[in-house]
Amino acid sequence: MEIQRKAYNRLVKWKKESNGKSALLIEGARRIGKSTVAERFGEREYKSYILVDFNKASKKVRDNFETNLNNLDIFFQVLSLEYNKPLFKRESLIIFDEIQKFPKARESIKYLVADGRYDFIETGSLISIKENVDDITIPSEEEKLKMFPCDFEEFARALGEDVLLEYIGKCFAEKKPLEDHFHKRATRLFREYMLVGGMPQSIVAYVENNRDFSKSDKEKRKILDLYRDDIRKASKRYNSKVSAIFENIPGYLSTHEKKIVLTEIDKSNAATFSKYDEPLFWLDDSMICNLCYKCDDPNVGFALNKNDSLVKCYLCDTGLLVSLAFSENEIASNQLYKAIMEGKISLNEGMLHENMIAQMIRAKGRKLFFYTEYDAAKHRNSMEIDFLISNESKVNFKVFPVEVKSSKNYTTTSLGKFKDKFKKRIGESIIIHPKQFAVDDGVMKVPSYMAWCI
Repeated sequence: MEIQRKAYNRLVKWKKESNGKSALLIEGARRIGKSTVAERFGEREYKSYILVDFNKASKKVRDNFETNLNNLDIFFQVLSLEYNKPLFKRESLIIFDEIQKFPKARESIKYLVADGRYDFIETGSLISIKENVDDITIPSEEEKLKMFPCDFEEFARALGEDVLLEYIGKCFAEKKPLEDHFHKRATRLFREYMLVGGMPQSIVAYVENNRDFSKSDKEKRKILDLYRDDIRKASKRYNSKVSAIFENIPGYLSTHEKKIVLTEIDKSNAATFSKYDEPLFWLDDSMICNLCYKCDDPNVGFALNKNDSLVKCYLCDTGLLVSLAFSENEIASNQLYKAIMEGKISLNEGMLHENMIAQMIRAKGRKLFFYTEYDAAKHRNSMEIDFLISNESKVNFKVFPVEVKSSKNYTTTSLGKFKDKFKKRIGESIIIHPKQFAVDDGVMKVPSYMAWCI
């Protein structure tokens, strides 16, 4: 089956606007579909294309970058002969896949784009990790596109729910709830997405096996093993710390505050965030995880007021989080999935819902920030806002506090305190919950399946 990806439209736009004056670098975590969408684009939008996969490129292809860049006629001839594909001026695409495995190819983009004969797309993960870029000059001719796991819209369309999706979007635009029947159907669809996740292999396995959760789980575990393998190959200076953070993500997210606690990783008194800069950077740059930092003062430019010592770490895909959090034996019986689908699970289901909203915000291209205020007298937080988003305006800045509720019964104490403290900065307060859409006392209450519309 084919999953329609939004990134494809971005590629079409790039081709039209760049007109051969830049290459496109598609960044993203492993197994999110970067190569697939690039190859599909080459097949449909060009007379011919060549995909050079640096996981398995021959010595002759690699040597080509060392010996023939000064003679591009020979350079392109080698590629054409090696891949048995003709190249046509301004009608062919060359894809450098897994380019982090061969940084020299990335450096060569400067000369290849200047030549102007063909279009170039690069795909890769771990693109900016120091060991991949230390010895090369990063080409200014690159445009970058960050690609994420399939979002809720892409998942819904893959399951043939286009009509329901359009109805959800229409109701949000009109600020009204769905009819009860469709609310239940949309809620179920969102729970399916939460469990299957947005990794293409997981979705395909789920759909092609009559919505069998165990089949998607097998694919997700293969992906988690790939991530672990990547972590093992990270610099020896910090790979054990990266691994410890990665494996502990379900533990962090199941706590009330959900933030990383270094003493759970490193029992020594020397465990400080300054020593975890590189591991956190690695996880963030690999796009395996979505880091969410505390913003001390929600004002113009959240990043200018971020607190590096208070960070939450969400997994890039909530379906992967389910498979990371539970053993194969727990999932094999399907009882776990049944409990989650029916909303009867005993664990902190908020972990899954919050990770999902973090994933959806990142898919919109936004960084993640949260806000807390500590009450020293009571030795606990007196105010907690899960996420902060803004209208990104410099002259009329507004912040939109977002709280995620997994239960139908909840309080809004923190949201009220936040509104009182930052009155003039508040655009609209948002609660994402399992109930119907409603606007109550200036608070927009949005069902989880409608969060993509915000």
